[in-house]
Parts: sequence; C-alpha cells; structure tokens
Amino acid sequence: MNDSSALTAMVYGKARPEHDVIRPWFEASEALSDFIGIRFGRIAPSSSEPEWFYRSHSSFDGIGGFADILRSRGVALSSLPSTPHAVDPSWRHFARSVPEYLQPRRRVSWKAPFARTRGADVDRPPEAVSWRVFDRETSSLIRRRCHTSGYTVNSFLLMHLSQAIFPSLSEGDSSMPWMIPVNLRGKVMRSGDTENHSSFVRVAVGREDSSSDVHGKVYSTIARGAHWANWLAYSYGRVLSDRARRAMVRSERATSQWVIGAFSNLGVWDPLGEFEGRDIDGDWLFMPPALRFFKIGAGCITYRGRMSLAMHLHPELSVDSADAARWVAAWVSSIERDIGAEGAGRRE
Repeated sequence: MNDSSALTAMVYGKARPEHDVIRPWFEASEALSDFIGIRFGRIAPSSSEPEWFYRSHSSFDGIGGFADILRSRGVALSSLPSTPHAVDPSWRHFARSVPEYLQPRRRVSWKAPFARTRGADVDRPPEAVSWRVFDRETSSLIRRRCHTSGYTVNSFLLMHLSQAIFPSLSEGDSSMPWMIPVNLRGKVMRSGDTENHSSFVRVAVGREDSSSDVHGKVYSTIARGAHWANWLAYSYGRVLSDRARRAMVRSERATSQWVIGAFSNLGVWDPLGEFEGRDIDGDWLFMPPALRFFKIGAGCITYRGRMSLAMHLHPELSVDSADAARWVAAWVSSIERDIGAEGAGRRE
C-alpha cells in the first residue's frame, strides 16, 4: 500500500470503536480521574434550572452527543451536520506541525489563585458551572451582526469569551490559546454517526484582537490543515502505550502546545420548531468537557432561535460556581455592548 492509499484508508476507512483515534486519549484522561462527560442541559419552559445530561467523549463528540439525546426522545434525525471545510487530509499538514511540538510550552499565569479547588473525580462533573440564554431577538441580532461584518458567530463569541477572561490573567500574558473543535463528518467515516468525528485547531486570541482578527486566525489555521495535522497526530498515537498516553495527559502535553480551554459551538438546531419528540421544548445548554489539559469548557448552542452560552471549570482550577458566573457575566456583557443591546434578553 503506497502512502496515498494508506492515508485514504486511515482517514476514510470505517473503523471499529476500539480504533477510534480520539477515544484512547479521553480514556487516558478518565484513568487520571477526569470526568470526560460532554455536558448538556435542558431548561424546560416552566423551569429556571437545567436538567443535566452527559455523554462520554470516549464514545461521542458534541454533535453526536446532542443527536443521541434528541433521538432518545423520539426526534427523527436522519443525518448530522457535515464539515463545511474543503481542506482534505495530507501528510504535509502533519509534517508542517512537527516544529510546534518541539517549541517551548508557554502557559498563562493567573493574577490570583482561585479560592476553592480540589482534585479531579471521575464520578463527579465539574461543580463550577454557569450559563445564560439570549432571547430570539438578541440571538438574531448577534447573527446579523456577524453576517454583515464578515465573520462567523464562532469568531465573535470566542473573541468576547477571551476578553471576559483576560482581566484574570497576569499583565504579561498578551494572548490566550484555545482549542476549537472542527467537525470532520463527510470526510471521516465511523461505524456510527454519533461517534467522535472531530479534530481541533489551536488559536491564540490576543488582548487587542477584534472579531475579524480572530476569524482570520481561525480560518487561516484551518486552511493550513492544522485540524488534519492534529487528527493524524492522534492516529499515530496508536503506537503509544496506555501508560505513555496517561503521562502526556498528566503533563498537559496531549496537544501540540498548551491551551487554556476548549470553546465549541454546536450551531443552529431546529430553527423552525419542527422537531417532534418527548420533552425537547425549552432552552438547551452545551459544554465540552473541562479536563486537566484544558481546564475551561465553554460552549454555545442555538435551539429554536435562542442562543445559549455556558461554561464549567475543571476542579483543579475552581469548584466555585461564582468563578464561572463572573466570567459568563463578563462574556455576556461584552457581547451586548458590542451589539448595542446591553442587558437585553438574558435568561439565567
């Protein structure tokens, strides 16, 4: 088999669950007591508090996890969103990424330690959690602002998320690196459509970056095929022992360079209210896991026209919801100042 056909088989060939290139890394994290559940919440129309649901990231990605919840409640989803990115896998993407693995790893520094922390616990989801839901009018205003300005909602939200957290960092930290998942459905095949189909890119947001700046960084990184480089790196990780993977997770070296957290937007679901199922009305929340090698898990999902933002923190960072709430409040306020709708349409 030549190099080209080997790559095609690796990327496009159907894989049994035990050959999922992502699963072993989350299993390594779980073995170190990390809770690896993807967090979803439903706030029923008659309630102000969410009912929480979890799907293990060793078996699902975010899109797959939410689809599994909806299907379990009777919603007929025949297909899931595919990747909008045309870049195909190539060995050169991985080759170009190797120098990044060899560079010194730079972590940010907090101005002050968090008051309440503890070790990880595989049986307990993060305790420091907060969320907000925008009404339909504000959600639509955000989308229109992004569309007319020429950047994505993802880039807009990531810029404002970073601005919310920068005041907690030391003045010497000029940028904040994030993990941004990239959906590979349509280019990666798995035995089930809800299994892990996501890679990621690493994007460092600067203190002075605008939404346009962040958009340029995200899409230039994707254009360089960084998501394929990371996918192939995890594919090569098959040769590592479980002990070696755990060591890399423990030392925060499971990514090419250090990241502060993961930000993921699951996109727009059921905009016309056509889903039919049991107990699906209301607002939905979503958060990627918060793990020891990315201690902030922040997410967005827009369900039936209402956009939600949510965040939880790894227990080694904080177990106090007030810390997450402070950042979410700053995130929301930054967004509302930008769109000229301060204080409008929040649901806590």
